[in-house]
Amino acid sequence: MVRITVEGKMMLGAANLSVDMLVATLIEQGVRHFVFDLRGVTHIDSTGIGRFIASYNKIIAVEGGSLRMAAAAGAVRAAFRVTHLDTVFPFFETVEQAEAAAL
Repeated sequence: MVRITVEGKMMLGAANLSVDMLVATLIEQGVRHFVFDLRGVTHIDSTGIGRFIASYNKIIAVEGGSLRMAAAAGAVRAAFRVTHLDTVFPFFETVEQAEAAAL
């Protein structure tokens, strides 16, 4: 299992492509379980959410792959609720809870 800490703005821009690339690299290295620590994310738009959808699709395509979201708050958590993605991605209040669920 690996924890990926995401910080700042997850919005339109090339910088957010790094999440997709990191996930692909880690999958190639044999990682199957991912926890995204979102406590440092201050803003998210549809492009940012799209990065998580792309990552999710890569992860679940791998046998035994799993993704958990942790510590999303405020407008960031609301963005996942309004798009109903909180029913697709498992969300946890804390990183520790997400990591424990991944074991």
